Amino acid sequence: MPPAKKRTRSYDPAKIRTAVLAQFGNVRAAAAGLTPEQLALPTRLGDWTVRDLVAHVGMSLAAVSRLTGLPEPAQQDGTLLDWPAAIVADAPDIAAHAREPAGRHPDLAAHLAAVEERFTADLAAHPGTRLLATSAGALPLADYLVTRTVELVVHTDDLNAAVPGLDIPYDRQALAAGTRLLADALAAKAPGGSTEVRVPPYAVVQCVQGPRHTRGTPPNVVETDPLTWIRLATGRLTWAEALQHAKVSASGERADLSALLPLTA
Repeated sequence: MPPAKKRTRSYDPAKIRTAVLAQFGNVRAAAAGLTPEQLALPTRLGDWTVRDLVAHVGMSLAAVSRLTGLPEPAQQDGTLLDWPAAIVADAPDIAAHAREPAGRHPDLAAHLAAVEERFTADLAAHPGTRLLATSAGALPLADYLVTRTVELVVHTDDLNAAVPGLDIPYDRQALAAGTRLLADALAAKAPGGSTEVRVPPYAVVQCVQGPRHTRGTPPNVVETDPLTWIRLATGRLTWAEALQHAKVSASGERADLSALLPLTA
């Protein structure tokens, strides 16, 4: 008997919009207090400085405004779970133009405020069903906004890693949505039911081909916390590093996810 088809996870559009704005607001508030010395600090993103990274955070929302300004595709031909793999192809172009936003906008506070104002206006002007021509195919605006939670959470983490004591908070809904999207993307990349990946309190997925677990304790279990999972999925942390520093627990012969990670790099 073939395995039952997994139901696609749904997200509350109103909660996602609130979460995106909340996390962007957290970054805006923190960026407003950065000193010139802090803005000049290096980050873990190659040769990007903190200034480059803050300006790039603005692109997380500006992308929505850019896409809503393009002609609407005739029909949806992508899915939300296509997005993590699709942005791999965009990475070289993003890296090549990383410094341009920072150069164009010396006043970062004004830039982020303008980005948020336009984004908010675009959300008011377009329904969640409005299709956008993304790199993952034509996606509804409501789905594309879920991807913004990943962008904002991971770059918040990048900023916190770059600036000692910055401690930008994570909106709970943004962290939850980003965690779930990346967990589901893993399950789509390696379909199966032999390994259970747990990211409490937000996500549990089954993946990897092999004997399917049906009841009791699964023979292959991976468990970690949301931020560690997001770092693993986006290439900020390697599987070996996570195991070495006890950031992830993995038991069972099919619990090694090193060949499947990262999902977006």
